[in-house]
Amino acid sequence: MLAIACIATRSYAQRTRSYAQRTSSYAQKNSDYRKQLMFGLKAGANYSNVYDAQGEAFVAKAKYGFAGGVFLSIPIGRYFGIQPEVLYSQKGFNGKGVLLGSSYDLSRTTSFIGVPLLVAIKPARFLTLLAGPQFSYLLTQKDVFTNSSTTVQQEQTFKNDNIRKNILCFVGGLDFNFNHLVLGARAGWDMKNNNGSDTSTTPRYKNAWLQATVGIRF
Repeated sequence: MLAIACIATRSYAQRTRSYAQRTSSYAQKNSDYRKQLMFGLKAGANYSNVYDAQGEAFVAKAKYGFAGGVFLSIPIGRYFGIQPEVLYSQKGFNGKGVLLGSSYDLSRTTSFIGVPLLVAIKPARFLTLLAGPQFSYLLTQKDVFTNSSTTVQQEQTFKNDNIRKNILCFVGGLDFNFNHLVLGARAGWDMKNNNGSDTSTTPRYKNAWLQATVGIRF
């Protein structure tokens, strides 16, 4: 009887240990990081175009570009937070037109450093809603003009020695959180040109883009 009792006790202890291990493993796989300060890296693609704010005839096709950078998730309790980001972002368009009776193609690629300052709403551990302003600083602009007889390429580089000179944008989107993996989706568009001298203008041709990224957070 004593031997049977010992065997039964040992079997129960093993089952209890196994259950505790499975529970711990499940908890680790489903950790809730909403109240933790998290730093992350992400990379993906933009699908961007321009539109005419005056609504006149202007037709362009969207193009793909690279997007990537870093982000910092700053919690304000469990359900709210702030998420600043710094991103390298390529935008642009492919357009067609007629000049002096001759058709032409124009491809433009612009490179920006974007600084979104996003408010985060976290209704569940796997979902974050984000929205807020973004300040974009133009780095380079590359134009390729092609017609029936020639191709002309021009590239410009811009200095950003005045941080108040930028393009004010609005960005909104979602993050889907799977432990340390983050899948992001964003939409954004230009709103104002800040001229760096307490004045601003509304650009006629504005960038608009969709963005998808894959990130990892620590």
